[in-house]
Amino acid sequence: MSNSGQGSELSSVEKAAVLLMSLGESDAAQILKHMGPKEVQRIGSTMAQLANIQRHQVEKVLDDFLVLVGDQTGLGLGADGYIRNMLREALGEEKAGSLIDRILLGGSTTGLDTLKWMESRAVADVIRYEHPQIQAIVISYLDPDQAADILANFDERVRLDIVLRVAALETVQPAALQELNDILERQFSGNQSTQSTTIGGIRTAANIMNFIESSVESELMESIRDVDEDLANTIQDLMFVFDNLLEVDDRGIQVILREVESETLILALKGADPDMQDKIFNNMSSRAADMLKDDLEAKGPVRVSEVEVAQKEILAVARRLADNGEIALGGGSEKMV
Repeated sequence: MSNSGQGSELSSVEKAAVLLMSLGESDAAQILKHMGPKEVQRIGSTMAQLANIQRHQVEKVLDDFLVLVGDQTGLGLGADGYIRNMLREALGEEKAGSLIDRILLGGSTTGLDTLKWMESRAVADVIRYEHPQIQAIVISYLDPDQAADILANFDERVRLDIVLRVAALETVQPAALQELNDILERQFSGNQSTQSTTIGGIRTAANIMNFIESSVESELMESIRDVDEDLANTIQDLMFVFDNLLEVDDRGIQVILREVESETLILALKGADPDMQDKIFNNMSSRAADMLKDDLEAKGPVRVSEVEVAQKEILAVARRLADNGEIALGGGSEKMV
């Protein structure tokens, strides 16, 4: 849990915030240009919340950064190769391709990527009167939480149609991507215009459903079930809900807890069953667990909607860590080969 008091260990995002604040506005701005909207939002929010950062903590962040850069990049020697390999390992060949072009070849954010920087309501307005299949491709392309926010701006009938189309998507041909570029009056860079792109599918639909507000999610799931019961069951099986954290191994839970604010955890656990609470307590020090139990008792009644928001925030952290390869969702019992 994030805590910037003296003697406490800074989280990774706090270290990034401290480093950027140490660089000055101009240099920090140049670095932020190469980050995605989610990263910019997380770091910006952390900057605003930082307090009581001690001088020795700042010095340690800078020292650690210099050591890391010196060891891995030679301070610019062969940096292009390092960046290419790092991005391919982190994101995979397909996702890394356009990002490498933008960073190393001086490109800019274009096409569908532009939508990731826009407010959800604005994106909804952009695609509101487009063909439902175009809407589904756009929704599939965006991050699940943003996609869920965009869907909230449509009525129930349109939401159902889009989610069903997302679930049915597999690949998008170049002509369809070009049509989207025409709509946005942009052009894709790199090789995206010469090959089909894997996008959408039932897992994407399930990921989007995870971020939809609970009451809307229930209505939408019932509507999907009315159309195709097997599809609804498959989506339900693929959805990752708060109780699924019970299946994450202890090391994974500890990694998640380091990224979660105390208040968020308290709210999330107010609506959790005893097994889930015990799972969290058992992965904290005795002192931290006792303090959390006291905080839970002192919190008093909270709205169900607040609990759901907090739980979804923790699930978003878990998915991000899983996507980065830092944890495994579903526990550590998977066979090794």
